[in-house]
Amino acid sequence: MNADTVPALPMEGGQSAFAAIQEIVAQLMADPNTDWSRVDIAALRQHLVDMDNVTLRARVQVQEMKDGARFAATSEDAEVANSIRAMVPAHAATMNGAEGWTMQASEIPGGAALTVTGADPDRIRALGFIGVMTVGMHHQAHHLALATGQDPHAH
Repeated sequence: MNADTVPALPMEGGQSAFAAIQEIVAQLMADPNTDWSRVDIAALRQHLVDMDNVTLRARVQVQEMKDGARFAATSEDAEVANSIRAMVPAHAATMNGAEGWTMQASEIPGGAALTVTGADPDRIRALGFIGVMTVGMHHQAHHLALATGQDPHAH
């Protein structure tokens, strides 16, 4: 690596949730039309906590189906279970139809189940629960909506 390829200042914002919040705050501060009376960074932070809980702390049992899979995400920890229940139904509602898949969520003891079916069941099963949860470049817009006091799950 030579000096020409190294940025003058570090680029990484640190821990990923902090960096995601920093990115949104910078956008809001740069926009002269930001309605500061609606800004809710705490809601974005809670969503990032939920993402962390679901990504790293949920236990997932997979039931293969001929046209997809049912993923049962659970935890004995009430905070993690609440995170699962916040994220899984919202993801299913937002992304139903993406990739030609049908997504359905239901609450189960200790969390939520996500059933994903489509013409490409091998891909669904290969992605698994967390892979399916990442499908679609909607997260960044979702974070901005949360931070600006909008309900990104309202239809």
